[in-house]
Amino acid sequence: MKKLLVVTTIPETLNFFLPIAAKLRAQGWQVDGMADRVSQSPKHLKAFDRVWDVEWSRNPLDPRNLTIAPQQIQKVWAEESYDLVNVSTPVAAFVARYSLKNLRKQGKVKIIYTAQGFHFYRGGSPHRNAIFLTLEKLAGLWTDELVVVNREDEEAAKRYGLIAPDRVHYIPGTGLNVERFNPSNIPETEVIRVRQELGLTPENPLFLSVGEFIHRKRPEDIIRAFAQLGRTEVHLAFAGNGILFEEMQQLASNLGLQNQVHFLGLRSDIPILLRASVATILASSQEGLPNCVMESLCAEIPVIGTEIRGTRDLLQNGNGILVKVGDIQALTQAIAWILEHPESAKTMGKGARKQMMAYAEKPIIELYESLYGIR
Repeated sequence: MKKLLVVTTIPETLNFFLPIAAKLRAQGWQVDGMADRVSQSPKHLKAFDRVWDVEWSRNPLDPRNLTIAPQQIQKVWAEESYDLVNVSTPVAAFVARYSLKNLRKQGKVKIIYTAQGFHFYRGGSPHRNAIFLTLEKLAGLWTDELVVVNREDEEAAKRYGLIAPDRVHYIPGTGLNVERFNPSNIPETEVIRVRQELGLTPENPLFLSVGEFIHRKRPEDIIRAFAQLGRTEVHLAFAGNGILFEEMQQLASNLGLQNQVHFLGLRSDIPILLRASVATILASSQEGLPNCVMESLCAEIPVIGTEIRGTRDLLQNGNGILVKVGDIQALTQAIAWILEHPESAKTMGKGARKQMMAYAEKPIIELYESLYGIR
């Protein structure tokens, strides 16, 4: 029986690999997951054969990352002797590769690194970029195969020689459940229900932003753009939570938008919320390949996004509007364009779903099966 260990810093990131894990387990593989406190997650206990807790932090400077965590990883491998270890997310990817580098050198394990977006990127701080590029070059020495999810990272991996070019693989994501976001599968009655929940009438256009309330997502830009828009009939909903949640609620109130901006917290009905909206907005300064953009396009809802890697890939065929990071005026103009050209916006969204088939579970899983040596 083949054995695969998937390693990420936090349990939520393991979600990206659940379609792959399900397919391999159905084929008789043992697929285990490792993350901080993952044993406390019933979802992941069910999705993997075994789960392993590891004491590390998303903070790269936390001393546990290079003191406690490597010992835990090595102990788990000694118990299970995995054939493959697929690492992802910055801290987990670096620490796990460091921990297993000697075993890999001895030919006892194959290490695959799925980069969900390098921490060095176009437009990033030069100092920060230099540090993370150096770390990626070092960890590349402990890596068998490198998976990138966007074209900018693919080009960067080859240009900087992070790993031999023939071992860099462009695989756009880890598999999107396209049927979950199929408009045909989303009842109009549910769309009406969620709009009523928000107190909306047919005359109230709704924009949606899905994501964690953290600085790199730049939710403040979206709220300030809405304030500049100055149209009281237009509404905005945020689905997600995070460290900036209360601060953004206060900002909306300070700008007099408390009756237009809805803070929904975590939601399980994202497909319905998407179909209740005229467009989605993602103002991030940094992404790898944003799932929220793929989900919106899959639901035939256009996207206003920033000119960054990943988002650029997804919107390059006219499936939305791209604006510069931090350009609140351009963001306001994009929102206004959607409102002023409703039929063009709908056409923009409808043309997107076909493109998303390349990001669906089936073709992506087949690419991973080939990478894992199954095909």
